[in-house]
Amino acid sequence: MNFKMGKSIVLLITLSLFTILAACGNSESASGEGDSEENEQEPIRMGQINWAENIAVTNMWKVILEDKGYDVELNNVDMGTTMKALSDGELDASLEVWLPVQDANYLEEYKDEVNFSDEVWYENAKVGLVVPEYMEDINSVEDLNENKELFDGEITGFDPGAGTMEVTEQLIEDYELDYELLSSSEPAMLAEIGEAIKDEEPIVAPLWSPHRIFSQYDLKYLEDPQETFGGTEKIHHATRHGFAEDYEEVDAWLKNWKMDDASIGELMTYVDDAEEPIDGAEKWVEENEDLVNEWIE
Repeated sequence: MNFKMGKSIVLLITLSLFTILAACGNSESASGEGDSEENEQEPIRMGQINWAENIAVTNMWKVILEDKGYDVELNNVDMGTTMKALSDGELDASLEVWLPVQDANYLEEYKDEVNFSDEVWYENAKVGLVVPEYMEDINSVEDLNENKELFDGEITGFDPGAGTMEVTEQLIEDYELDYELLSSSEPAMLAEIGEAIKDEEPIVAPLWSPHRIFSQYDLKYLEDPQETFGGTEKIHHATRHGFAEDYEEVDAWLKNWKMDDASIGELMTYVDDAEEPIDGAEKWVEENEDLVNEWIE
């Protein structure tokens, strides 16, 4: 072999090695990109209803789950839209379903299309019509008709389509009340209650416990002899079909979730007092690490 031929062979071998190494590098890079895309999870899409306790718990779970590496997207919708979106797979979870009475219509309509949890995260919920404590002569729903002029024949309500609003309509029918149920939003209803109490004026509205308003004002539930609103309600969560398979550990955490009057009341206060709901939720999660760990261990 002459010198020139030797140089040519060495050059060819070197170029071949570079080609092989480059190909391997491109293959590994492409493989890495593919694995990354395959491992990316879609955000968990939660419905958030404009109710004080719902805003509190959805933001709380956003903080908890994002601390664990999940991406959580909150979608502001009403209850009816939430249930439809769960059935269509457009939402992953809704954290507030009141049973056996308030949301019974949604359970009946969507029981085959949505997973309603058997597990309960709040045990002692209550719903009913309330009036200020200073209205000493109004203690029962049955007292309303004879005091129609006092209330201008109006019950101050909140979001149309909410289960409690539909039950209130049923209550008007059951008791043959000559009243109109006015729809608005929860913040608007709470503002009207606050204004009425400031001036010690009459007002009647559907409300529920847990709710921060009971720590702000002296309110009382009206007796409901026919039990149209039911007795003690329990709060469940609901998920779309397939959620448990896609997010197995999150599904287990939601089923472990339990809160009582003290914990939900403090969370709602923190969220309401914060500039942004997520800030109040972060503060509460940080201060209640032991409780949160009971749910996610």
